[in-house]
Amino acid sequence: MDDPIEKAVRRAIAAMHEKLGEQLTVDDMARAAMFSKFHFTRVFQRATGVTPGRFLSALRLQRAKRLLISTSLSVADISMQVGYNSVGTFSSRFTRSVGMPPTTYRRLAGFAAQIATDPDYRMGHPHNAHVHGRAWAPESHADSPVFLGLFQDRIPEGQPVRCTILPRPGPYQLDCVPPGSWFLLAQSVNGELDADVDAGDGDQTVCVATYGPLHLRGDGVVHADVDLQPVRAMDPPVLLALLDQRKLALARVAEERVGAVSSIGAAATSGRSAA
Repeated sequence: MDDPIEKAVRRAIAAMHEKLGEQLTVDDMARAAMFSKFHFTRVFQRATGVTPGRFLSALRLQRAKRLLISTSLSVADISMQVGYNSVGTFSSRFTRSVGMPPTTYRRLAGFAAQIATDPDYRMGHPHNAHVHGRAWAPESHADSPVFLGLFQDRIPEGQPVRCTILPRPGPYQLDCVPPGSWFLLAQSVNGELDADVDAGDGDQTVCVATYGPLHLRGDGVVHADVDLQPVRAMDPPVLLALLDQRKLALARVAEERVGAVSSIGAAATSGRSAA
């Protein structure tokens, strides 16, 4: 992508961040990018993978997620701050995108108890396709858990049709994938996110990757490697509430310690038997 185009898209995204609580139109965003409305929409979607309207909606819900866990503002006040005139509309969209109501998201401190896949997607069709590959990540994320999921769009929201969580970057496989066109989306978080700041350009704490669309049918097999990189301003936010990666990491360390102790015990027993 040409540098002037990228700069224009970044200007538009900066305007979105500054005016999340206002009724921002595509004309407003195009003016910030200094493009005509129709040219702006095309280049924005080419640069980000989604339309300006979808990107703005995702930013609003991302900001709402932050406010829910970092402030004591009511759900109604938060909905107004992120540009919703109706708290009912805000709550329904938040629930559909994040996977739980705003009040539950706040109570769980921003983490999901589990990640459910869509159980009813295209029932009656054979689900025998497979997606496999490898997740690569920078050295700073070499020991960080990685979430991978298949979604209908480039924005990770709602229930994935299939997903997995790796203890660290490496090979993965998604089985019994329904027929259709899917985007493979991955995220890795190293450490704790600042609850008061949205993940921004070059934030080394969060790495993301997108691959697709992948077209699957019947019992097809698709190989797809993903290369996680630090999140950029032009990457659509991950809206789906994920598991607490810190707890996953601690659980993994505990399992490895138990495995090491078991190995030592087995070796000691074998040594006594030999003696």
